[in-house]
Amino acid sequence: MNAVALLEKYFHDPYAFRIILEHSRMVAAKALQTARNLEEMGLDLNFLEEAAMLHDIGVCRTAAPKYHCHGIEPYIRHGIIGKEILEAEGFPRHALVCERHIGVGLSAADIRSQRLPLPEKDMTPQTLEEKIVCFADLFYSKSPGKSGKEKSIDKVKTGLEIFGEHKVMIFEGWLKDFKI
Repeated sequence: MNAVALLEKYFHDPYAFRIILEHSRMVAAKALQTARNLEEMGLDLNFLEEAAMLHDIGVCRTAAPKYHCHGIEPYIRHGIIGKEILEAEGFPRHALVCERHIGVGLSAADIRSQRLPLPEKDMTPQTLEEKIVCFADLFYSKSPGKSGKEKSIDKVKTGLEIFGEHKVMIFEGWLKDFKI
């Protein structure tokens, strides 16, 4: 699989493609760096890198003008859109990473309580690779002026606090599990 070519297939605007490609490369590098701490786990590094590169493919169909994406779907749906795209492309395992990478994952209770325009089901990362991509994504923004800079652990925690202390606790558990 050529993840860059797949992103290019769906991001027709050159600016949008550059934003997603830069973000995805940083997330992939962080995911691989994290995986190196867990060599004994026998992770599939090729899959991990591909999944990290493709985790935001669904942004292409969202209404996210600051990323030059002019679809009709709300941005929060980019995970499930990405799942649909990658399933159609024949990559069901990668598709699950897309669906489950939002924040530290979304539970059915999160979706219900926040009245999110998503199916009311569990969309939390289940596999170690899914958790690592989710974790790595928290450190990088796609926003102009903020992209390219890794957030500190404290800044990631502050961002998660908005969604509840339980989200911060998940992140802190990952820090411990991933030997960070």
